[in-house]
Amino acid sequence: MMNQTLLKIIKAELDEAKGVWPKELPNILWACRTTTRTPKGETPFRLTYDTEAAIPVEVGIISMKREVFHEGSNDYQLKVNLDCLDESRDRASHKMAKYQQKMAEYYNKRVKLRRLSIGDLVLRKVTPAIKDPT
Repeated sequence: MMNQTLLKIIKAELDEAKGVWPKELPNILWACRTTTRTPKGETPFRLTYDTEAAIPVEVGIISMKREVFHEGSNDYQLKVNLDCLDESRDRASHKMAKYQQKMAEYYNKRVKLRRLSIGDLVLRKVTPAIKDPT
């Protein structure tokens, strides 16, 4: 599920791409799916497959991932990872809940409580999205 911030990032990237956006869209989506999200501490790719994605740059160079890769055991390891997927999602959900609690505490510390009574005058800002009922 994509949030508003992610959609804004994708829109900004596609605005820069102008006429070649169909060519750039897969790259932008790949970047979004393999970038760690702060609240969860996990990438959307890892939460889906419970394994890290090999970025295209890693495919062409010698790396530890490529050196220890054995195609025969890869299918078995993917099945094991998928069996543990619920645990990874639970950890990410717990991290997200802690993050949201910290954000709420941060926000609530800065809120100034103001009690209003009937008849008090209040300044209301009218924006284009809000129609004035009068």
